Amino acid sequence: MKVLYAIQGTGNGHISRARDIIPQLQKHCQLDILISGTQSDVSLPFPLKYKLKGFSFAYNQKGGIHYRKSARDNFSFQLMREIRDFPVRSYDLIINDFEPVSAWAAKIRGVRCLSMGHQASFLSPHSPRPEKKDTFGEWVLKNYAPGGGEAIGFHFERYDSFIHTPVIRDQIRHSNPVSLGHYTVYLPAVKDERLVSLLTQIPQVKWHIFPDTPPKPKPYATS
Repeated sequence: MKVLYAIQGTGNGHISRARDIIPQLQKHCQLDILISGTQSDVSLPFPLKYKLKGFSFAYNQKGGIHYRKSARDNFSFQLMREIRDFPVRSYDLIINDFEPVSAWAAKIRGVRCLSMGHQASFLSPHSPRPEKKDTFGEWVLKNYAPGGGEAIGFHFERYDSFIHTPVIRDQIRHSNPVSLGHYTVYLPAVKDERLVSLLTQIPQVKWHIFPDTPPKPKPYATS
């Protein structure tokens, strides 16, 4: 069976999860790997069959998606060509982690596509939502990388039959946790200045802000 594992390259979570999933898939099928997007700081120690521009999200200073900038930077003939030209019929199955090129190519050509990842969990109405419904955000979740009706979702709880708890590396599962007396904040899409302004409102806690690009954590401790 020939399978394509298509991974969203914006952010680090999709690729981090793929590092553990790929060896399992390779045991059961002939696997090719696709990444689209250009904003990840995590490397993938496996050979890529395809590296595409795709559609990368831009974020605002509050850590949310900047929809206008994302659309302006990504809607282009190149994206349309990537969808049109992608050889999706070469595969028996697409396993898609919120990757738009292969998802749309599979949808247009009727190739089986399994959605897998955190975003897939929101195909269930039982997954938690904000009190105020984000209509456009819901539309993006359903249409950015449309699946073929099959899904494996990852969330903090099993809110539905197809939702599972997160993929966690064996190295982390088997480690011995140690408390160093602080909380680490990893929100790379949010500006450090905004995080500091929020965290200083809780002065009784010691915080460490972990940025996404410098090689070492930058400590910020409240007094």
